[in-house]
Amino acid sequence: MIVRTVLGDIDPAHLGAAYMHEHLIIDSPLVADRMPHIHLPSVDDATTEVDACKRAGVGAMVDTMPAASGRNVGALAEISRRTGVHILAVTGLHTAKYYPGRPWAQEASPETLADLFTADIELGIDRYDYTGPVVERTSHRAGVIKVVSGGPSIDDRNRSLFEAAAEVHRRTGAPVLTHCEEGRGAVEQVELMRDLGMPLERVVLSHTDKVPEAGLHKELLSSGVNLEYDQALRQADDPAPPTARLLAEMIGAGFLGRLMLGTDGARRTLWTSLGGRPGLAWLLTGFAGVLDKAGVDEASRHQLLVENPARFLAFEAA
Repeated sequence: MIVRTVLGDIDPAHLGAAYMHEHLIIDSPLVADRMPHIHLPSVDDATTEVDACKRAGVGAMVDTMPAASGRNVGALAEISRRTGVHILAVTGLHTAKYYPGRPWAQEASPETLADLFTADIELGIDRYDYTGPVVERTSHRAGVIKVVSGGPSIDDRNRSLFEAAAEVHRRTGAPVLTHCEEGRGAVEQVELMRDLGMPLERVVLSHTDKVPEAGLHKELLSSGVNLEYDQALRQADDPAPPTARLLAEMIGAGFLGRLMLGTDGARRTLWTSLGGRPGLAWLLTGFAGVLDKAGVDEASRHQLLVENPARFLAFEAA
């Protein structure tokens, strides 16, 4: 079993504490123009931020920007080389707003998409990130399949993406990470993936703590799927943060083995290297104390950050 990082395959035991949903580089003219608050093109800024995370104890980060939406695998590789932190890239496509004027990203068949995504994992990510007619594969490969839906309903485009993701998992064994828009659509995603024959233990749903309803989370976790909680940084000033409370309740209900953490730290205002706060490192520095007060002990935090990601991210290399 291996974990596939942008600098090569590693033993899962060497992963360390892993942030499961990050945005270290978002390098896109569209994002710069229409979404400047999440425009993150600088390797230097990201290196400074990731260095702080490493000093706090972070060993690995999953950068979740998928194809042709601002992904820059060369930049991710450089950040990993400079910091020594393992970085995983994802394959897949983002929500439709990232692809105006790119009909292939809206209309390509699941089979065509599956071929592109499989190549990212097995051959190497395109230097130009599928933004033009030329494809030049790098040595940097994806280690995770990302798939998205835009809310509680799954439209035809989203269904094609899920069909492609399921096929790529069958071909490669790589794990699947989903984007739940505003935390919604998780139940529908689980139902669709079950229909597509996806083993739910190989799927993690992101952003689900945006809807901190304990009954919903117990229903999801009972299906066998994993959940990733990533709203802690946005709750740094909350005296009763919902994510900590939700984590404690799910752990108390017996679901510790299916929970993971991240920051979804795309906003520039969250990065200390850009003058924001509390910084990506806060998940290990400040949030650890919040969890301790909520009754989540050190052994449980180790499982959330180290053991669960190592198990989930590992797959048999072809």
